[in-house]
Amino acid sequence: MRQHVYEAARDAAQKVRTYLPSRRRTERAGLVVVGALSVVVLVFLVLDFLRAYPPFGSLREQFLVVGEWMDFYLGTRVFRYGFMWHSIATGVLIGVVAPLVGVFVVHKEMALIGETLAHTAFAGVAVGLLLTGFVAVLPTTGGALLLAALVVSVLGAVGLQWLTERASTYGDVPIAVVLSGSFAVGTILISYGRDRMAVAIDIEDYLFGSAAVVPSEGAYMMAVLAVAVVAVVVHSYKPLLYVTFDEQAARVAGFGVRRYNTLLIVLTAVVVVGAMQVLGVILVAAMLVVPVAAASQVSLSFRETVYLSVLFGQVAVLGGYAFAVAWSLPPGGSIVVTAIAIYVVAILVTDRSVTALSAS
Repeated sequence: MRQHVYEAARDAAQKVRTYLPSRRRTERAGLVVVGALSVVVLVFLVLDFLRAYPPFGSLREQFLVVGEWMDFYLGTRVFRYGFMWHSIATGVLIGVVAPLVGVFVVHKEMALIGETLAHTAFAGVAVGLLLTGFVAVLPTTGGALLLAALVVSVLGAVGLQWLTERASTYGDVPIAVVLSGSFAVGTILISYGRDRMAVAIDIEDYLFGSAAVVPSEGAYMMAVLAVAVVAVVVHSYKPLLYVTFDEQAARVAGFGVRRYNTLLIVLTAVVVVGAMQVLGVILVAAMLVVPVAAASQVSLSFRETVYLSVLFGQVAVLGGYAFAVAWSLPPGGSIVVTAIAIYVVAILVTDRSVTALSAS
């Protein structure tokens, strides 16, 4: 009997030794592909931004020629247009930064924060609409609205952190107050300014997302925000990890818990504003949560959760875009449905009911 148990344990250990290296190689290969794709879209956005200068304008045109060949072989009419690359590039970058920040948010049990800050961003869009069309302080561009949404969302994130630390109520009450209050402020401002504004902007594009709502300024902003978010997370990975799992240990290690909590919530606000261009206010929080939930279902460590979250997020974005283009559907809903499908598959392929992660 003992011999059989020993042989079974030995066989299981051998399978693990064979399986894990193969799994690691697959994950690394996937991350290389995601990294290469991110570099490609960033290069296009740089060329697009500098297209007024002959060398960059010529390279941009060559890029779109390659897009025409892609359309020819794929049977689509998408990649030949610069404005569609704005949307695609924004989606690809969302697929990287949303799960990257979301993995800390989810494991810190702050999943509702994304939804709250999305409503705050909606209030920011309303403020931007008033400033562009009514007060005429900002130019009447989509980029100006996103800038206003970014400022209001970051201020809302800092205010939420302040309220959470000082309110003598249950932990999620400040979140509920800010969530409902910011949306209420947004609806009031839009209702007040709708008949007084000199410009007509479809607010539904910001509520539900649209491939056509991504202006060039919005795509450029997303590129800058994505690079900044990745750089900050890489630089602050260790303190963010401590603060996520054990704030007391973070204090002992000398990390400023309040500072890094504020940093995390501000990063979430930044990602939400960039992502709502494609996903919309209503669906944006899903990309912070669903890919992370799928990764947590199958990962063996926190670091692997980070890797798989980014991979699943990218698959959801690309798969959702493909589905949306093929069936002429909104990209935001298609991306979220694809992410949920990945989550369901992750549940089906594993019998894990409780996830115990190593932080390595």
